[in-house]
Amino acid sequence: MKELPAKTSRRTAASSRPKGSRNRGDAIFSGMLRTSVIIFFAIFLGIIAVLLVQSWPNIQHSGLKFFFQQRWDPVNLEFGAAPFLVDTIIVAAIAMVLAGTVGLAAAVYLVEYAPRWLREPASFVIELLAFIPSVVYGLWGLLVMTPWLAQTIQPWLQKNVGWLPLFNAPPYGVGILAASLNLSTMLLPLIVSLSREALLLVPDSQREAMLALGATRWEVMRQAVIPYARSGIIGAIVLSLGRALGETMAVAMTIGGGHTFPKSLFDQGYTLASVIANEFNEVSSDMYLSALIECGLILFVLTSVVNIGAYFMLRRMNRMNGSATRSRRKNKSVAGTGSAA
Repeated sequence: MKELPAKTSRRTAASSRPKGSRNRGDAIFSGMLRTSVIIFFAIFLGIIAVLLVQSWPNIQHSGLKFFFQQRWDPVNLEFGAAPFLVDTIIVAAIAMVLAGTVGLAAAVYLVEYAPRWLREPASFVIELLAFIPSVVYGLWGLLVMTPWLAQTIQPWLQKNVGWLPLFNAPPYGVGILAASLNLSTMLLPLIVSLSREALLLVPDSQREAMLALGATRWEVMRQAVIPYARSGIIGAIVLSLGRALGETMAVAMTIGGGHTFPKSLFDQGYTLASVIANEFNEVSSDMYLSALIECGLILFVLTSVVNIGAYFMLRRMNRMNGSATRSRRKNKSVAGTGSAA
């Protein structure tokens, strides 16, 4: 007797099930998925509602001055978060430049240039570093890195490039430079791991086609591999940027503390996250608490804007890549038709 194909047998078995039980299972599964989405949006809207309600007293009290004022005086109920916002952007920008550059270079080396005996152990260690708690990085930065900066790096910078305002300040160790370096160290494993995964997804045919045309390894990376993995690399950088903007403990333990605009990378300061962590236990009034919660609201909006902007940027890049691919296919088909004629 001739056996039925596997697909036909599975289709016959599925059709032989009672219709009511099949519909009931689909309804339960779709209901669970719908409930999960509803719970997610409920939590998201709940966070926004709580932040708005709790920060509303200071929004009414300080108004727009909260975004542009420098003075932070809880005794007289005068609050200005402009220095915290500036410090947050500076620390995140420096950390992303350092971690993004070194991380992408390390990922390219592990995928394209490293010997086989080194790739897997190094990748395992890097992924392990990505799961270390941020407080451990903060302790390392406070106990190891900041004394090294205060005794070696900052005096050297002050002596050799002290004519630049960025490096013309007393070398205390803790400060914006220490927080940026500590944050970049913490973000480096995440960027390396995600960029490496994006580069591994590039088909070997992309590399082989460029090599067959006589391209060098650098040209293969620049014109074939990195453009193909560009969306994944940008996604890794944006994910790391979101963590950099909201990182608390590693930054709070190495940035010191200050309520003024920074004049040098050696100056101490506060980010939006670190000022909440350091001063939350010192709250002496409801308005003080409302001002700290408004800092959290600003941080929430800032990270949301970064992620939404990255989403639309990646979407536009995918559209451009899709249109370019379609145009190349069209040109190939036209060329093939002309040669056949």
